[in-house]
Amino acid sequence: MDQLQPLWSPVRLTLELASVATLCLLVVATPLAWWLARSRAKWKEVVATIVSLPMVLPATVLGFYILILLGPDGPGGALANLWGARTLAFTFTGLVIGSVISALPTVVQPIRNAFAAIGDRPLEAAATLRASPWQAFWRVALPLASPGLLSGAVLGFSHTVGNFGVVLMIGGNIPGRTRVMSTAIFDYVESMQWREANILAGGMVVFAFCVILSMILIQKRFEGSGL
Repeated sequence: MDQLQPLWSPVRLTLELASVATLCLLVVATPLAWWLARSRAKWKEVVATIVSLPMVLPATVLGFYILILLGPDGPGGALANLWGARTLAFTFTGLVIGSVISALPTVVQPIRNAFAAIGDRPLEAAATLRASPWQAFWRVALPLASPGLLSGAVLGFSHTVGNFGVVLMIGGNIPGRTRVMSTAIFDYVESMQWREANILAGGMVVFAFCVILSMILIQKRFEGSGL
């Protein structure tokens, strides 16, 4: 048990990072997906393209620009100055920001699709009952789009857990601070600590299996309920 103790730190940090990032993703992605699904603005697809960029950009390119964003000369540095720090790079806060940016398209898309699938009729019915747009959103749209929200949350969490390139670029591999499971595996392989690498890698394989199975069961459940 004592030999496995060093492995717990990156596991704990990974779960903390994924949990915080997923909450932030839902807060950011839900209104953005709603706007993309309902807006008639001609330039909304330009916004959708920008949101989707992290899906196609190499992790090194995305990580490089996020690193500049979080660095001493970027907005992150200006924000960090408020509490006496120089940069948000190589910090847990920086990892959260980078994880949110890189996982945003994987969360926005299923939520957007869920909102689009609702159609106009339920919202028009809510309007005839004198519900305000705000009330219709919370009482009608969100419950009907719950499968997309749940799928987005699962995908965002799993994406953050498996993120490597962006995390390594903006967080490094600092034990106890920014060393998550993906970077820990890389470090163990480099130092030829095969046993530790195999334990963490095996755990991520099991996690990936559970995520895929959960997505299948969630989809079947909501299809069976008619939502």
